[in-house]
Order: sequence, then C-alpha cells, then structure tokens
Amino acid sequence: MKSEGVFKCPEDQLPLDYAKIYPDPELEQQILALPIRCIHSEEGCRWTGQMKQLQGHFSTCAFNVIPCPNRCSIKLTRRDLPDHLQHDCPKRKVKCEFCGSEFTGEAYENHQGICPQESVYCENKCGARMMRRLLSQHSLAECPKRTQPCKYCGKEFVFDTIQNHQYHCPRFPVACPNQCGTPNIAREDLANHVKENCGSALILCPFKDAGCKHRCPKLAIGRHLEDTTKSHLTMMCSLVGRQRQEILELRREMEELSVSNDGVLIWKLSDYSRKLQEAKLRNNHEFFSPPFYTHRYGYKLQVSAFLNGNGSGEGSHLSIYIRVLPGEYDNLLEWPFSYKVTFSIMDQSDPSLSKPQHITETFNPDPNWKNFQKPCSTRNSLDESTLGFGYPKFISHEEIKKRNYVRDNSLFLKASIEIPQKIMA
Repeated sequence: MKSEGVFKCPEDQLPLDYAKIYPDPELEQQILALPIRCIHSEEGCRWTGQMKQLQGHFSTCAFNVIPCPNRCSIKLTRRDLPDHLQHDCPKRKVKCEFCGSEFTGEAYENHQGICPQESVYCENKCGARMMRRLLSQHSLAECPKRTQPCKYCGKEFVFDTIQNHQYHCPRFPVACPNQCGTPNIAREDLANHVKENCGSALILCPFKDAGCKHRCPKLAIGRHLEDTTKSHLTMMCSLVGRQRQEILELRREMEELSVSNDGVLIWKLSDYSRKLQEAKLRNNHEFFSPPFYTHRYGYKLQVSAFLNGNGSGEGSHLSIYIRVLPGEYDNLLEWPFSYKVTFSIMDQSDPSLSKPQHITETFNPDPNWKNFQKPCSTRNSLDESTLGFGYPKFISHEEIKKRNYVRDNSLFLKASIEIPQKIMA
C-alpha cells in the first residue's frame, strides 16, 4: 500500500522497503485459480468459476452494465439492451409502417400521430375511416356528424339532424294561416302576429269572459263593440255579481282554513296602548279574536275582550268572554257545549330571570246557559245566546302594570278548551 510515496504493509501499516517487494507467481496462480461467484450474483447472475475467468465472463454476463452501441448516452445491463434497442433508444432506426419513411426513434415518436398516410377514424365518430391527410376535407364537407349552424337561428347542430331541427326551429319562416300576405314570419312570432298584427285573423270579442261569443276579423271588432255596448254592460254586471259571490265564498273558506283546530287560541293584541285609548273613548268597545275550533270538525269559538272593561269591570278592568259561533260541523256535535274553558293572560317576563306568573281563570259551562246551546245560523242575531260568557273583572288595569303582561306594546290572551280524545260516536 502506498501513501505519500511510501509503501506500507496492508496488515500492520509499517513501512516497506520497495527493494524487498517481489512477485510470487506461484501464489498468484493459486489465487487466480480460486472458485468465485460473479460480482452480480445478488442481482441474479448464477455464474461461478475461477477468478482468472471473471473478466472473460463479463463479456457475456447479462447483468453487466454496458453503454448503448448507438451512443445514445444510456448505460444499461446487457440483458436489457435488446429491448432498449428495439423500443426505447432515441438513436434507433425505425421505419413508419404507413408512409415508409425512416426515422430515428426520437423523430419517430414525433411522427406518430401526424403521419398523413396513417388510416384513422373520423373524430366525429361517424364510423368512416381514411388516411389522415383526407380527414380535414371529410370533416369539413362530407361527415354526416359534422356540426353546422342553422341558417335561421344560428345554433349549432349535427349535420344529419339539422333538417329535423328546421321542423321546430323558432326562426324558421312560415306563412300566415290567414293568408294575409305578410312574408317571412318566424315560427315563434306567428302566434303574436296572428293575435296582434294580422288584419285577416278572426278574434274573439274582448268581452268573451263576460259571456259574449262573437268572433270577427280584427278590423271589424270596433264596429261590433259600438253596436253591442248595452248587452256588454249587462254581461259585465252579471259577471261582477258572480265574482262577488265567489269572493265571499273564498273568504269564508280561507277563514276556515286559517283558524286553529287544536282547542287552543293564543291571541296577540298588538298596539295595546292605542287600542286601550280607543276603548276608553268608545263606550263598551269590544275587540274580537280570530275564530278557532276545539278540535278538527269540532265546535267553533271566538274570544272577545273589552280592554277598558264592561259591566262591573268598566273603566277599571280588562274583561274577557268566549262565545260559540255557528260552525261547519254543528249538526254532528252534541249540544249544549259543555267542555271546560280556561282563560289566561300571559306573563311575558324572561323565564331565565323570573318565573312567569300567568293569570288564569277556568269555568265549566252550565248546560242550561243559553250561551252554549247550538247557535243559530245568523251571526247578527241579538238573541241572548249570541252573547259571550266570561269575566268582566278578569284583571285590573293596576294588576296589568305590575308584571310584563304588556311588553313591546303587545298583550297575549290565551283560551284553551279541555276536550276528551273522543267526543263523537
């Protein structure tokens, strides 16, 4: 071993005298005759032989790394060389199977996909196959699947469907069915033309909804209106009467749909201070709640309130009453009405700060009271049975001020009816 010009023994690292170093041919032959495995054995080479045969083995070893003979700068094992030369080497020579031109591998990769002689399918998937150089002309003028704009509406369509489109195209020119002579009417404009512009079109009288069945050309409708003014007015009066009746029916149906039907009414009296002042100015002024049902298909009830009181509570209390209204299902119900009624005025205090203290009163109707007999169908009757039953001194004005019974200028009154689960056979 030599370091800085001095030979050293590889075993003990002591300096060696170069003059005393000499070859040992016999030992060298023994060493070269030793059996060894290929240095690529871990990679899979199974060769074994004498050490002196190793260099000769390298010339055929499939796992030995060698440079590409095409000088493409790639180094690879001998066993990978054939595949490299055939498929991957950029310096290999390749002949195009379509045009017959010869290319290096790198140039051939660029040539693939653009060879004008290669047979390819039409990109529009029409099924045609041709040389690439003919594809452009085919796509432009021959392909049945090429896109083409409709000359009337401008939208793009596949060529073999554009004729069918013209049967529906909104801009396709059509003739007026009344043969008025107007040229080139777009299909989508035809209805408006016939309705608004066509002088030959027959139109219905503007009073058709009132019952007039007259039909005439548009140019003659003015004369018709002049000649039938009186009959048209009669028709309109009759129509207004029918519509008034329909409106009343709809209002009644809307009222029925909007009412509560679970036996509970929570009635919000907003703008309380103004309504209280109104009640003070108008003696015995009564406010009425929306009607509500005790249950589905049940009794129809209504609550009323005198904000400034009435009877013994006038001027000092809020009075509250309940009355039975004529309902849709009265003929199916048992009479007189006999179910427990509970009135409450709701304390609107924040439950997280103090427990609300609702004022509640409950009564059971006496079956002899006229107020709870089956009501007559006329609401405007002055009969005693239409009057409400309740509490003229339900809560005093002073008591209302002690809690949050009025909050944000609104007051809530609640009425609930205790109805058994089944009240009809």
